[in-house]
Amino acid sequence: MVYFDSHCHLNDEAFASDLEETVAKAREAGLKAILVLGYDVISSRLAVEIASKYDICYAGVGIHPENYEGLSIDDIKQIEELSHNEKVIAIGEVGLDYHWKNDEETKANQKAFFIEQIKLANKLGLPLSIHARDASEDTFNILNEYRPTSGAVLHCYSGSVEMMERFAKLDLYFGFDGPLTYKNSIVPKECVKVINVDRLLVETDSPYLSPVPFRGKRNEPAYIPYIFNMMAELKGLTETELEEKLNANFSRLFHVKL
Repeated sequence: MVYFDSHCHLNDEAFASDLEETVAKAREAGLKAILVLGYDVISSRLAVEIASKYDICYAGVGIHPENYEGLSIDDIKQIEELSHNEKVIAIGEVGLDYHWKNDEETKANQKAFFIEQIKLANKLGLPLSIHARDASEDTFNILNEYRPTSGAVLHCYSGSVEMMERFAKLDLYFGFDGPLTYKNSIVPKECVKVINVDRLLVETDSPYLSPVPFRGKRNEPAYIPYIFNMMAELKGLTETELEEKLNANFSRLFHVKL
């Protein structure tokens, strides 16, 4: 089997002591592509360094909504500079997050940064990896007005089936990760069952959201098969059928041949 991880954070300090071993384990598990996403300028720079070192790793560069505070729009210029590396295949992780702070000033600031990074992705011809937490309606409205011209994925999708169907009309992809394997994860399972398989991607969001049987431990790309197998079961597809579909989706969105 050939797998990919469409969203992880090998640039997190959780991997500082065993990055080499983590990538080696991913290779052994069958992964041919690992997309490492930045969440600020420093982590984006590290994502590029990791992608440059390991042939199966690629980078996404961007500023996460929880990290917009204290920055100016000019800081996005540093993201643009990093994006010129040949291993950068996405702008992300970007988006909106109203979970911890949802005052109007915070919302306005997040919207401004999100829009500017959509514009950057469109300028560069790169797809977007989007974070949307407790902000589905505003995320939809922005994407509807500022359409990603090179595609986008809603990573770690946790919204409703109804909202997913609205997003799907914008030709978005949907990434699912470890929670898909949790017994009480009813809505994500229903979303996977309903959505067209041509819109699906699999991811770990490492080091977070480990799948069963590793729940509560550090997550890593080598655990992709556990999420993949649950997705195959939910879609009623053989592993080979799902492999063909998902790999085609990843290649189509990120222009990486598996």
